[in-house]
This record gives sequence, C-alpha cells and structure tokens, in this order.
Amino acid sequence: QVQLVESGGGLVQAGGSLRLSCAASGKTFSINAMGWSRQAPRKQRELVAAISSGGSTNYADSVKGRFTISRDDAKNTVYLQMNSLKPEDTAVYYCNAETYNRQRYWGQGTQVTISS
Repeated sequence: QVQLVESGGGLVQAGGSLRLSCAASGKTFSINAMGWSRQAPRKQRELVAAISSGGSTNYADSVKGRFTISRDDAKNTVYLQMNSLKPEDTAVYYCNAETYNRQRYWGQGTQVTISS
C-alpha cells in the first residue's frame, strides 16, 4: 500500500503562483510514475502532469509552459509548481502514484481556487 498526502492548495489571484506538494508513505519503493490530476466542478478528472521514475515528464497542453512537475525521491515527494495561474485552473488537485505492477493510488485532493 502507498499513502499520498497533498498540501499547498489555496486561494490566489489570477497571475499568481502556488506550489503543491505530495508526500508518499508506505511501500514507496514500489512507486514508478507519479503525477497530478485535477477535477473542476461538473467536469471530468484530467491529467495535468506526470513524471516517471527516470525523470521524464509530460503535461496537459493547457498547462505547458506554466506548470512544472518535479520529484524528490529522497523525500518521497512530488511537487507541482504552478505559475501564471488562471481562473480556469480552479479545481481539486489530486496526486497519484503508479507502482511498477500498475497499481494506482490517489491522494485525498487539495483545493486550488484562482480569483479573477
């Protein structure tokens, strides 16, 4: 089992920045890729960014150039640096981890609200 706990959400004005953190515990040695997804009201959950164990990253087109995902394996933590935030970035952001045997775990989510 892997447990994920997000932090860093909040309310900021458009154009501002936030940094989300997700700390993993449990069988962290089994984690391969980690990522962030988000779900806005009345919308489906969408992948925002992901990072592999080797450091390869991919981003949703809507956040490219504004968001940066990184991981610190020594701390079992993944980060999402969000810059130039827009009102449409408002959502609950969920951390996820995928293990080498393809099990996926989710955090409880953290609210990000961007005011115009």
